[in-house]
Amino acid sequence: MARRIITLTTDFGLKDPYVAEMKAVILKICIDAVIVDVSNQVEKFNVKMGAYILASASPYFPEGTINVAVVDPEVGTERRALCIQTRHGYFIGPDNGVLVLAAKSQGIEHVYELTNSRFMMPNVSNTFHGRDVFSPAAAHLANGGLASDLGRQTRKITIPEFAKVAKRKAGLVGEVIHVDDFGNIITNIREKEVGPMRTIDNVKIRMKNKWFTLRFCKAYGEVEPDEPLALIGSHSFLELSINQGNASRMFKVKNGDKVVLHPP
Repeated sequence: MARRIITLTTDFGLKDPYVAEMKAVILKICIDAVIVDVSNQVEKFNVKMGAYILASASPYFPEGTINVAVVDPEVGTERRALCIQTRHGYFIGPDNGVLVLAAKSQGIEHVYELTNSRFMMPNVSNTFHGRDVFSPAAAHLANGGLASDLGRQTRKITIPEFAKVAKRKAGLVGEVIHVDDFGNIITNIREKEVGPMRTIDNVKIRMKNKWFTLRFCKAYGEVEPDEPLALIGSHSFLELSINQGNASRMFKVKNGDKVVLHPP
């Protein structure tokens, strides 16, 4: 059997031993696992940011990849732990929305609750399910085990507000899901939802109750330095940017702010 890849996306940072503990558990169960860090620098408790990073990176991994995401402010409560099986691979983590953007884009086939204690650590900490629940489940799959072994199948999955885009007379209503290190404002509005608006020269954008008319471009360099623009970014989400500048600073926009897209 080919060596299986397990990816990690967490808000644990690099200072503490938490990521190493997860890797240790995985390797103890599946010594041949290939573990790839997508990011362990997700902003603390920022489920939306974790969901965006996971959705951006996961399509580029080989078929059968097992993606573990742990941004879990409700760890130890009644929130469920899930394994989502898609047409392309697996997503393991809390049922708080962190898995949804990525899993939906790959086509969800089955959802299982992680309830089988055989595939958990003997002593499950109430504060560290990443090590004691999610890592053993991922290692089980990497060993060739079935997702159905992990627990009962369910149809329920949390769809957070940031995974929804509304259609209104005024256009599409979405929100900011990420601001990258360049200051680009990344929304939850996908390329397929923008549709025919991609072919027009300018679009109207409302942020912070103000309307802006931006040129709809294919690349940042199509406008002059320090000029604003809209485009579909490399991960197929609508971005609002400043060529060689910082859009989030200029527009004073942060994660969670509403964005309305409207033809001119």
